[in-house]
Formats: sequence, C-alpha cells, structure tokens
Amino acid sequence: MLPSSLQVSIVTFKPDLALLERTLDTLGIAVDAAQDARVLKTVHLALIENSGDRGIAERVIELGRARFADAAVHVTYLHGHANIGYGAAHNLVLHGTGADYHLVLNPDAELAADALVNGVRWLDDHTDVGALAPAVQDAAGNRQYLCKRYPAVFDLLLRGFAPRALQRMFERRLARYEMRDVVDAVPPQEAIGVPVMSGAFVLARRDAIDRTGGFDPRFFLYFEDFDWSVRLNQVAKNAFVPSVNIVHHGGSAARKGARHIGWFIGSGLRFYAKHGWKWL
Repeated sequence: MLPSSLQVSIVTFKPDLALLERTLDTLGIAVDAAQDARVLKTVHLALIENSGDRGIAERVIELGRARFADAAVHVTYLHGHANIGYGAAHNLVLHGTGADYHLVLNPDAELAADALVNGVRWLDDHTDVGALAPAVQDAAGNRQYLCKRYPAVFDLLLRGFAPRALQRMFERRLARYEMRDVVDAVPPQEAIGVPVMSGAFVLARRDAIDRTGGFDPRFFLYFEDFDWSVRLNQVAKNAFVPSVNIVHHGGSAARKGARHIGWFIGSGLRFYAKHGWKWL
C-alpha cells in the first residue's frame, strides 16, 4: 500500500510549555518512525494558539520551529484570533487539506514511537472504521479509560463532582461506563468498537471527517469530542486500538474552577438536547 498523508492539529490555550515540548518531541519521533516505515509521506502540523496573547503565541512558535526545523514536517502557525473554542479551532484546519488522515491531538499528550505506524496501518487495513482511539496511560503508568459508553447524567455527576467515598460506592457502575469490562479484555493486536472517544487523540479518516463536518462549533469546550464521536459512529465505526499508545496529562473540569464547571454543564445540556437524554 502506498504511504498516506497526514494532517495534525494541536490547539493550545496558554499551554504548559514543558508539556507541549514533550508532545511535539514525541510527535516528531512518531512521524519519523512512520516515514521510515513508508507508512506516511507528507505530514503537515498546525499549531493553533487560542488565547490571543502574542507573547504566548511567540513561545509556541519557538517550540515548533526548534523541534521541526530540520524535519520533514510542514508546520503552520495560527494565532491572534479570539478564543473561538476547542472544536472550532481544530476546524480551522480540519477541512480542505486533502490529507488521507487527520490527527486531533492535545498539547498534553505524548505519543509512543510506534503510535502513528500502528494507527495508520490499522486504518489502512480496516476501511470500515472512520476513527480510532488509543490506549492511554497517565504519567505514572496507570491505565486511563478515555473511551466511554453513552453517558448517563448520573455517571457524569458521579465521575466529575462526587466525593471519593461516594464514587467508591458506585465503583462497578463507573467501571462499566468507562468500558473497563471490555477494554481490559482486548488483546493487543485486536480492537473494539466504542460509542464515545476522548478528543485527546483522535486519528480520523478523511471521508469520515467530510461526512460529519468535523466538530460542532457550538460546543465551546467539553463534550465536543462526545458529540463528534456519536456522529462519526453514524457514518462509519469508532474503534479502540490498543496497539496505539499515548500518555495523557489531564484534569477534570471540577478541578479547574467555576468557569470550567459552567462550560461543562452548558455543553452537557447541549449534548443531551442534541442526542437524547439518559438519566440512569
């Protein structure tokens, strides 16, 4: 099979520059491995700084130029606009690139060296799948469960806002919501379908992007990935592929303050109004 082309988009908002540097470094290593394996040919990266702060944008640009100065990655920098939201910012480069695949990537995610080799090869071999999600660990090496079943309101409240003691009372329920029963049982070279995926890493096929229109820009922050996952599943399949691995550094909305809680609730209401309510 001929090598594929890839567009990558990373949206930042006043990022942790040390984490971003690690993201870019591991992305570069994964791109090099995929090009050496003749899985990928041309790779374009868009770094999109959403804060509107010129000084921050300059530091993001410095990191990009330092990492990819001599690499076979074509980098575009978008900045100076208002904070248009996570999904809308990705949409700036999600359409019209002509790339075979698009990687939506968080600025706090580190790729395994073979992540793109395994991910692109897997999609090349499974043309019925429109997008895939990786196996995820946190910085301490603990597995994270970022693929989910369709969320019930009760699950979201438990997971996001309940004290630990209450969460422990509903441990089996939360484990089922996080698909632990099936994710833990998937052999490394197999895959399973998933209802919703995290936007920390989504490797999507061009046709699936075009048929869904990408992210819904009405979701400013939170649930834009759940919404897109539901719509992706309507045109193809989403798959959890454990041979694709990343490390993700992240936190919940509740730990980020009142503004993020407000965005989370507002986006959740929009998600359920669009796709249907599930309380329990």
